[in-house]
Amino acid sequence: MNGIQEVRGSIPLRSTILPPSLPILKSICVYCGSHPGRKVEYSLAARELGALLAASGRTLVYGGGGVGLMGETARAARAAGGRVIGVIPSHLNTKERAYHEVELRVVETMHERKQTMADLADGFIALPGGFGTFDELFEILTWNQIGLHGKPVGLLNVAGYFDALLGMVEQAVREGFAPPTARSRILVAVNPPALLEAMDAYIEE
Repeated sequence: MNGIQEVRGSIPLRSTILPPSLPILKSICVYCGSHPGRKVEYSLAARELGALLAASGRTLVYGGGGVGLMGETARAARAAGGRVIGVIPSHLNTKERAYHEVELRVVETMHERKQTMADLADGFIALPGGFGTFDELFEILTWNQIGLHGKPVGLLNVAGYFDALLGMVEQAVREGFAPPTARSRILVAVNPPALLEAMDAYIEE
């Protein structure tokens, strides 16, 4: 169904369709790896997402890096004429790691970085990544669960990368460590257009 692998949550029917120039979510925070990963599909998806955010008039908010999938996403958005805001802690603000061609906001701590990114974004997307991506993803999901925000959270499940993670979430629900809504809070798609469409339509349960 338009590349959507699985989308949960309440998707309302719409009587009108807004043109692409008027996105529902005007800024998207992207969490992703500072390494490119082993599969070329990861970098291709990052570039596609960055370009689509720019083409649809959305601001990209991300971790400020110029390497790995972070750099791929940011360069693609910038090349397509989009606004890109990077948020990076001072200890990572080096010539080798930071991408100084974007609007770079330097903060003092990792906690301040995550809070600033969350404040700037209308929604959140995780691309493949490692511990840092997992940390950011689960923290923003936890904030949603305890009522600190009602913004949509999506996974771009490139080449099945997040299959095991989603299985772990479902196991937590089955074993009573997470509420039934824990899984339905996560929107999942295999390509950027489908995921953004689902996120624009999302209403928190």
